[in-house]
Amino acid sequence: MSAIEPIKIVLADDHTLFRNGLKLLLSGNPDMVVVGEASEGGELLSILKKQPVDVVLMDIEMPRINGFEATKAISNQFPGIKVISLSMYGEEEYYYRMIEAGAKGFILKSSEINEVSEAIRRVAKGGTYFSSEILYNVVKNIQTVVSKSEASTLHLSQREKEVLELICRGLSNQEIADQLYISKRTVEKHRASLLSKTNTKNTAQLVMYAVENKLIE
Repeated sequence: MSAIEPIKIVLADDHTLFRNGLKLLLSGNPDMVVVGEASEGGELLSILKKQPVDVVLMDIEMPRINGFEATKAISNQFPGIKVISLSMYGEEEYYYRMIEAGAKGFILKSSEINEVSEAIRRVAKGGTYFSSEILYNVVKNIQTVVSKSEASTLHLSQREKEVLELICRGLSNQEIADQLYISKRTVEKHRASLLSKTNTKNTAQLVMYAVENKLIE
């Protein structure tokens, strides 16, 4: 029986001390390995062309090619690689831009290493992850992207509500299927229906929509 491959991670941040500290903390996880570090987007993209990578921890504000541009490039050139945005407290106005660019999650730079590790595992499996503090700040500070009347007339089936709640908890399609005792294909259909009904482009946008419009607790 072969050993499970560790999650391959690249750290993209222009502060060397922060990268070194995060790398040291992540080294305590046997299921993860940091395979590269970059101080700006161009350097990051160069690394991704040379070796397999599963997850990028992406700083938003970097010199030359910033986090937005780098995330867009990854979405276009390396769609299999998942991006988690590393955020400072108070950068809520950037969240939608990063989601639009293709980020699958957000964690605050002040987060405990256990939360960072959990975010990496969830996103690597195909889920999403948002720090609770970030979701709270989004609800508090960012205006809703749709009118309240539109959200109030949104008709979701009971099964769609169940799927939506599990999506917002960060579960992957397979995990949702296992929990609800339905097929993965059925989950995919419900997810597509939810995206269509909420007029959102991806899972991360759907989570934001659900939180802002109080579709979930």
